[in-house]
Amino acid sequence: MALSANEKAQIVKDFQQGESDTGSPEVQVAL
Repeated sequence: MALSANEKAQIVKDFQQGESDTGSPEVQVAL
């Protein structure tokens, strides 16, 4: 299932550990 850019951005925002975090395990698992 592909995610739109908006969906992906919202998931990253919900799970990121800091302002610029996109690579933490929580974010990666959520995606």
